[in-house]
Amino acid sequence: MAKAYSNDLRLKFIEAHQQGEGSLEELAGQFHVSLGWAKLVSATFRRTGSAVRPPVGKPGRRSKFTTEVQQRAREWITAQPDLTLQELQTKMRSELSLSASIGRLWNLLGEMGLRLKKSRSTPPSKTPSPVRSPAVSGRNKRGRSIRTS
Repeated sequence: MAKAYSNDLRLKFIEAHQQGEGSLEELAGQFHVSLGWAKLVSATFRRTGSAVRPPVGKPGRRSKFTTEVQQRAREWITAQPDLTLQELQTKMRSELSLSASIGRLWNLLGEMGLRLKKSRSTPPSKTPSPVRSPAVSGRNKRGRSIRTS
C-alpha cells in the first residue's frame, strides 16, 4: 500500500515554490512527485497557511453510540444483568431517543467488552467422547459401477 509523503517533503516543496525556484510543473519533476500532488499541496497551503499534512479523520460515519450512550448502557446492564437486547433496544428508544437494530446492539456490547452472560448450569459430562476408528468407512467412497455380463 502506498504511503503518504512526509511532512518534510511537503515543507521543502512549499518553501521552494514560495522562493520562486520554479513553477509547480518544474518543481514536481525536480522533487519526483506528480503534478496533481503538487497542486494539492499548493492549494492546501494557500487555504490553511500550513504546509503540514492535515490530520485525517476516521473514515465512515460517526457512531451514534457516544461514550455517554455507552456509559448509560453499561449502567442499565449493571443494574439489571439479565437485560435482553430487545429490552435494551426499548430503553434506548424511550430514554435516549436512539434507534438501533438488535445486531448493532450486539456489536456495541462486544465493543464495550461485555459478553453473553448466560452459562451452562450443569458441569460438562465426565463420560469421554467416543474415539474415531482409524478404519475407513466404505460408505464415504465414491461407488464404482461394475458391469457384470
